[in-house]
Formats: sequence, structure tokens, C-alpha cells
Amino acid sequence: MAGQAFGRTKDGSPVSRYRLARSRLRVDILDYGGVVSRVDTPDREGHWANVALGARDLASYEASDAHFGAIIGRYANRIAGGRFSLDGQEYRLPLNAGGNTMHGGANGFDRRVWRVIRADDASLVLGYRSVGGEEGFPGNLDVEVAYMLSDDETLRIDYTAWTDRPTILNLTNHSYFNLSGEGSGDVMQHRVAIAADHYLPTDAGQIPTGEIRPVAGTAFDFREPEALGTRIRDADPQLALAHGYDHTFVLRDPGRLRHAASAHDPSSGRRLDVATTQPGLQLYTANMLDGTVVGSGGRLYRSGDAVCFEAQGFPDAPNRANFPSTTLRPGEVFTATTTYRFSAD
Repeated sequence: MAGQAFGRTKDGSPVSRYRLARSRLRVDILDYGGVVSRVDTPDREGHWANVALGARDLASYEASDAHFGAIIGRYANRIAGGRFSLDGQEYRLPLNAGGNTMHGGANGFDRRVWRVIRADDASLVLGYRSVGGEEGFPGNLDVEVAYMLSDDETLRIDYTAWTDRPTILNLTNHSYFNLSGEGSGDVMQHRVAIAADHYLPTDAGQIPTGEIRPVAGTAFDFREPEALGTRIRDADPQLALAHGYDHTFVLRDPGRLRHAASAHDPSSGRRLDVATTQPGLQLYTANMLDGTVVGSGGRLYRSGDAVCFEAQGFPDAPNRANFPSTTLRPGEVFTATTTYRFSAD
């Protein structure tokens, strides 16, 4: 399946959009950053809407720091001080988030044009080679990301990667969801549940402190469905530091594909269920959207206008021995799967 032209990057590289469709789900994906630019699905009355935030055009994606719908790598989330040691050697990375490195650096995987390996009506496979030294990371890294729609309104994303030198790796998808429809306002009434008994508190730079803190009795307890807005204004220092939710939840039963989170929009009846093999899930309430970004539907995006469920490894894991390892070595194959199932009631 050939993609539809979506413009050219600032350096002249052509970008295409691929539309996947199956049953009651339509998804648009760009080969620029592997961006999931649209997710169209019906509500309880059968009315379709795009429930994924995105930019108006390619130039807007390039200009934005929001990472709308993109593949994030080499290392999703933050690395303290932009440095880590591996096998006795220290590596220093470009700093793009205060004194830290975030989402792979200023030119991470979300700003690369990926190679199309295979495309048909319901699936797309993208590939990218990250050469050794790119954004400071060691080793040549080959990555493939496969998107597939199934008949039960599920978008499945499979990640595979291998390297020729020891390196670190943390991949995720950074889609922003508003189940009422992109550009329709805030998501504070979305009822969210997360299958986690603990979360990772952070310092002022939003780097994990190393503590794995129970959610019980805190604003971070989503073990039962709760509206996002119920506790987001609680006088919790963690919420103040992040201006909302921007924290990693420690998922139960890591290593297998299992339920991780759900969101339900009472007004439309739309529901999203997330499953993953990853050990962590970053809950992010779009705190940095400041009303200056014009979205794909022509409306301004503000803080709280979406929720992200970023399935990933733990932030700053290379500097935390008590966190699950994110090291990848030659001869090993990194694999991870995350699914997003859409329904309505």
C-alpha cells in the first residue's frame, strides 16, 4: 500500500501518511517519527471522532516539542544530568530538559523519517537505524516498529530492536488521547484506572528519587476508576512539581502482555483499554500544552486537554540499580508490545 504525500521536512525529505482501517477503527500514521496522527472511532451513538491530538501539518510537527503520537527513543523519559555509565565507561548526552536529557534528546526518534518495510490496509512496519553516537548513545541500533489493527478495535504496536554494542534503550509511543474528541476541551471527567500499587516520585527536575512509593492513600491511587480531575488539584508536592500527573506507575506482573490501564469518557461512552509487556506506565495529563499550539482540528490545545499512557521502562534506570535494567547487548533482541483497544458503551 502506497502512502499519501504529507509534505517534506526542513531538510527536504519526503514524508508520507498511511491510513489503516479495520472494523470500527481508523488510524493514520506518518513515516516521520512513526507518528499516530489520527485515531477515528465511534461513540455510543455511532458518531465518529478523532480521539488523538496532533499537529496541523508537517511543519507544525517539526516545530513542536509535544511529541504528538510519536515513537520515543533511544530513551523515553528522562536521564539525570544527561549522563550514565555502562561497563565502566561514562557517556554524556545532549541536555534538552533543563540539566537533563529527555525523550532521546533534541533529535530523537520522533524527529526521524523512518523506512517503510511493509504496508497494507491494516498494518504498517517501520524501520530505523540509529548510528552509534547519535545523540550521544553508543552502538548502532536497528529498530522495527509494527502497527496492526485487529477486528476488536485494537491498535497493536510491537517494538523490536538489536544492537552491535552495549547500549541503553527505552521505547514508547507518545499518543495524547481525548475520548470526547480532539480539541473538545479537557479530559478531567475521564475515569481512569491503572493496574499499579506503586509509583515513582520525582525531584524538582522530574527525575525519580529512587523511591518506589505505594499509591494507597495518595492522589496517585487509580486502582479503582477515578476521574482525572478528582485529585489533580490536591496539595500534593508531587502534583505541584509536575503541574499535574507526569509520573511512572509500577505495573504488576512485568514481562507479559497484561492489562495496564483504562479510560472511560462518560459523555461519549468511549473507552480505551491499554495492555503492555512493559514494566512502567507514564500517566501524563498534557501539562505542558499552554494554549499556543493549534491542533489538527484547528483548535488550541491547553493543559489537561488530553491524557497519555506511555508504556515504557523506568526513567533514569541506567542510574538506578534498583530499577529494571534497560541495557541491551549484542546478541540480545529487545521486544515489547503495547495495545490500545477502543470501545463504546
